Amino acid sequence: MSELFKNKYTIKSSRLSNYDYSQNGMYFVTICTKDKEYFFGEVKNGGMVLNDVGKMADKYWREIPAHFPFVRLDEFVVMPNHVHGIVEIAKNIDASVETQNFASLQGERGNKFGPQSKNLASIIRGFKVGVKKYTTKNEIYFQWQPRYYDQIIRNEISLNKIREYIQINPQMWERDKNSLENIFM
Repeated sequence: MSELFKNKYTIKSSRLSNYDYSQNGMYFVTICTKDKEYFFGEVKNGGMVLNDVGKMADKYWREIPAHFPFVRLDEFVVMPNHVHGIVEIAKNIDASVETQNFASLQGERGNKFGPQSKNLASIIRGFKVGVKKYTTKNEIYFQWQPRYYDQIIRNEISLNKIREYIQINPQMWERDKNSLENIFM
């Protein structure tokens, strides 16, 4: 899992090499807090009770399409120490070419994950930054785990299984809370 790069251990990326994460598609995303710390609230009676930070995580997740108009959100849940969500990138293929980011995209053509703006990573980065800014402004200790987990959703059967998993996640909390490996289906 860990590899040496310039005599330092690095964690191999979980991203699918040579896959363009800016292309249209659906993605199951899990974003965890550092050290699995409970920052967002607690599960009571099989339902999630959000605290102030959890409410802001919920709010900022719902606002993703306001910042990324080509994104549609599907099922999601904010859990005590992670967020699960389905993100759909749905860019209008017939739209005229945008020139706003053209200069910055020219130098990114060689990136093995595709352009690094208007892609899944930029969407998740924006969400994480929003929550972190809120906590910093309000002097609340908070940290995200670096990176995030994603799964490319390739068919309707997989999509429906993931939707169900997200929906029942709070009910499964007592069984799964000490084993985040279970969230990486």
